[in-house]
Amino acid sequence: MNLMSLQRQMTRAVMMPLTPREGMRRVSSNGRSMRAIAAAFIKPNDRLTSFDRLEIYNRQYWFRILSSLAEDFPGLRAVLGDSRFDLLAQAYLSARPSRSFTLRNLGSRLEGWLRKYPTCAGSRLKLALDMVRLEWAHIEAFDGKAELPLTAEDLVGADPSKLRLRLQPYIQLLDLRHPVDDLLLEFRNDRNTTFASNAFEELRKRKRLRAIARLKPTAIFLAVHRLDFSLYFRRLLREEFIILTQLRAGETLRRAVESAFRESSIAVAERPSCVQHWFQTWATLGWFCQADKNEIPSQIRIREDNEI
Repeated sequence: MNLMSLQRQMTRAVMMPLTPREGMRRVSSNGRSMRAIAAAFIKPNDRLTSFDRLEIYNRQYWFRILSSLAEDFPGLRAVLGDSRFDLLAQAYLSARPSRSFTLRNLGSRLEGWLRKYPTCAGSRLKLALDMVRLEWAHIEAFDGKAELPLTAEDLVGADPSKLRLRLQPYIQLLDLRHPVDDLLLEFRNDRNTTFASNAFEELRKRKRLRAIARLKPTAIFLAVHRLDFSLYFRRLLREEFIILTQLRAGETLRRAVESAFRESSIAVAERPSCVQHWFQTWATLGWFCQADKNEIPSQIRIREDNEI
C-alpha cells in the first residue's frame, strides 16, 4: 500500500459517521469489516486493538466537527433546540462532509441542504433558514476579503449614468422575513450573562422564540459588515437594499437609484436628500472599494480560504 492509498483509507475511516452510541461502525459503507480494515494499516498495542485505536480518531474527528458547527450556529441551535440541532448537525455533516482544509467552511452548504431536507427543522423551517443565512453571513463578513476603500479623488469627474461602484467583498446583504438579527444578539448576550439561573433563561428564551415564530413574516433588509475588526448588523430601508444589491450586480449608479425608487413610498421631494445621506453613511463606513483590483497591493489583501 503506497502513501496516497494509506492516506485515503485513513481519511475514509476517520470521516465515517459514528453509531447512535457514538462509537465507530463495525462495517464500512461498502460492507467490509472495519476490524479487518483497521488491522491492515494500524498496529495494535498491549492495551488497544487496531480497531480501538482507529475508533479514537474516528470519534475525535466527529466530536470536533460537531462542536465546531454548534459554535458557528448558536442561533440555529437556540431556534431548533439542542436535540433537534444535534440530529440535524449529524445528518448534514454525513451528507455534506468537509471538503476544506479549514473548519471555517463547515456550514457553507447548510442553507442549501436544509432547503432540500426541510423536515430536519420541524415547524420552524422559515425561522431556521433566516437564522442560518444570518449566521453564515456573519462568518463571511468576519474574514471576507477587504480591498482599498474608494476615495473622493476616485470619483472626480465621474458620470452617474456610467459610474459603477463596487462594494467591499466582505459586506453581506440579506433579505429576511424574521427579526433574527435581534434574536441572535439576545442569545449572545444571554451567554455572557451569569446572574440569572439557567432554567429561567431557557424559559425566557423559549417564550421569545415562540413569540417570534408566531409573528407574521415581514420584509427585513440587513447588511452584515465589519468596522475596526468588529462585526455589526445594520438594518436597511428597502430602497437602500435595492441600490446596494444593484451596485453589487454591476449596475450603474443611475440605474440602481432608479430601480430603488420605482415603487417607493418615499416622497419625490425627499429622495435626493435620502440618497445623499445613505451614500455619506456607506462611504464613512468604508463600504465602497476601488474599481481596479490590479491597483491593490497584494500585501494588504486578506487572503481568501480556498477549498481543496
